[in-house]
Amino acid sequence: MYAIVEIAGQQFKVEEGKKIFVHRLKAENGKKVEFDQVLLIEDNGKVTVGEPVIKDAVVEAKVLEHLKGDKVIVFKKKRRKGYRVKNGHRQYFTQVEIVSIKEKASRKTASKKTEEIQEKPHEAAAAEDSTVKGAAEAAAFAEEVKKPGRTRKAETTSEKQEAEAAPKTRRTRPKKEE
Repeated sequence: MYAIVEIAGQQFKVEEGKKIFVHRLKAENGKKVEFDQVLLIEDNGKVTVGEPVIKDAVVEAKVLEHLKGDKVIVFKKKRRKGYRVKNGHRQYFTQVEIVSIKEKASRKTASKKTEEIQEKPHEAAAAEDSTVKGAAEAAAFAEEVKKPGRTRKAETTSEKQEAEAAPKTRRTRPKKEE
């Protein structure tokens, strides 16, 4: 059994008992941590994929230790310019051991939800009826918009015709006085 889980912005494939390094977590050594961003669970050939996450699925882990990764050297240089910069970086990590992968959603809760829907069919019908009424109102509004009348295009063409019909005055310069 394995799961794909999102931890601190990164996706990991985890199995029970596996130790992984993740970006530094705010948890003390020895404490248990739960990750609820489970994207996929595979259990003996049965694959469950989330949309985007699986609801009620949890991966439990135990924090083993906090440590720093290997040093990474960042060297920048521009030739013939005398520009050289050397920096180093060590990323902070947390080592975690996966304790368990749980899919909390049971079939009992799913069957209870379907029973509730079956007990209250009149509410479901009312909800469907309200969507039909909303659709009818939207169709009526669309028909109202389609009625012939002054549209923006008609306004611009009529304004152009009025401007062409108006007498054109010529702008003249004032005469120079001698």
